[in-house]
Amino acid sequence: MKEITVDSLRVKIYDSRDQMGEAAARIAGAQIRQLLTEKDEVNIIFAAAPSQNEFLAALLKEDIDWHRINAFHMDEYLGLGKDAPQGFGLFLRERLFSKAPFRQVFYLNGDTNNPEEECARYRALLEEHPTDMVCMGIGENTHLAFNDPHVADFSDPHLVKVVDLDDACKQQQVNDGAFNHTSEVPTYAFTLTIPALMNARYVVCMVPGKNKSHAILRSLTEPITEKYPSTILRKHPDAVLFLDKDSAVEIAQVFETV
Repeated sequence: MKEITVDSLRVKIYDSRDQMGEAAARIAGAQIRQLLTEKDEVNIIFAAAPSQNEFLAALLKEDIDWHRINAFHMDEYLGLGKDAPQGFGLFLRERLFSKAPFRQVFYLNGDTNNPEEECARYRALLEEHPTDMVCMGIGENTHLAFNDPHVADFSDPHLVKVVDLDDACKQQQVNDGAFNHTSEVPTYAFTLTIPALMNARYVVCMVPGKNKSHAILRSLTEPITEKYPSTILRKHPDAVLFLDKDSAVEIAQVFETV
């Protein structure tokens, strides 16, 4: 493992995706156990993407009192249908939520006919259960959740909102194997906003794969601005970015220690 620090962001680099996922789960597990010594319940937001697979599998092996964990997910397509295989709620239910005895799991309803009402409902849940930890990734266009560059707002007054997805984001969904063509990707989605994510005490961010290497370069070297939403991670007081050698390949040209 190699490690660098960029502004306030700790960056840990591993040889493989499995090593990355296991290390991230160990650190997240320790943080969750610490939170459980301080609180009766802990509130965690999870991302749904192939980049999270190794982490989620390893997290299930950690010694965690899941009965005291409330779970949220950070984004969801609008209008796909409840049982669509691309749904993020379904992704997390299959890989995590159905495999551990969570206290409560709060799903975004992408099948609603009233998006504004759904935003208000989920906002109220987030306010009732202030976020302790976010387990997330970074998009190929540097988005966090579905906060693509054109809709990202570091001072967003909302916790949840409806956004339109940019072309790079849609292409990533194809690259991830969720859709055959960008024309199949829904135009709109729910997302938790940047402040909703960054308000967490802990952030663990898992970003493996060569397709993410340019996003990682941007995240660590560009000015901290909504043009590259993931740059905001460098301001969080307790965030850790986990990479594998493929996602770290471009920053090796910048940071000699990598």
